[in-house]
Amino acid sequence: MTDHPALTQIYPNVSLPVDAQIDPFVILGQPPRGETPGSLALTLGAGAVVRSHTVIYAGNTIGAGLQTGHHVTIREHNTIGLNFSIGTGSIVEHHVTIGDGVRLHSRVFVPEYSVLEDGCWLGPGVTVTNARYPVSKRVKTSLQGAHIERGAIIGANVTLLPGVRIGAGALVGAGSVVTHDVEPGAVVIGNPARFLRWKSETGEYGDSGG
Repeated sequence: MTDHPALTQIYPNVSLPVDAQIDPFVILGQPPRGETPGSLALTLGAGAVVRSHTVIYAGNTIGAGLQTGHHVTIREHNTIGLNFSIGTGSIVEHHVTIGDGVRLHSRVFVPEYSVLEDGCWLGPGVTVTNARYPVSKRVKTSLQGAHIERGAIIGANVTLLPGVRIGAGALVGAGSVVTHDVEPGAVVIGNPARFLRWKSETGEYGDSGG
C-alpha cells in the first residue's frame, strides 16, 4: 500500500484498497475544523494512486481509479465517482459532487457547492467561483458553484462565474470568462463568453457534438 509509512500520515477511519499506491508526504483523513480524528470516514476505491504532498480530508467517498497529481487538496464532504483524475496543484473544496470519469488538469480550483457531471474535462488553470459578492454580509449563505453537465469541456484558464450552468457536451474556449449559462453542445469564447458555433460544426467531435 505504501512503502513510506514514516513519511505518510493516515488518520483513523480511513479505508484504503490493498492495491492503493500512496506516495510519501501524503495526508489522508485530515479532520476538518470542528471534527476530531476518526470522527468522519474517508473511503478510497480500488486502484487509487495518491501522489506526494496530497491532502485528502475525512468525510469523502471516492470511487475506484482515483489518480492525483502532486500538491493536491481535496476537502471534506464530497461525493466523487469512478476514475477521477486531478492534476498537480489543484483544489476541490467541500460539498462538491463529482461524477464518473471527470478530469481536472493542473492548477484547477473547484469551490463549494459545485457539480461536475460524468465525463467533464477542466483544462489547466480553470477557476470556478461561487461568491457573487465576495466578503459581503450574506456571502456564506449565498454561495453557488457552477454546474458543469456531462461531457462538457472547459479550456485552459477559463473563469466560471457563480451559478453558471455549462450544458452537456459544450466547449468553452481558452481564457473565456463565462457569465451566463451555456447551451448544450455550444462552443463559446471570449470575455464575456459568447456563442461562436455548435460543437458538431467543428468537425472534430462527430455529428452528436459529444
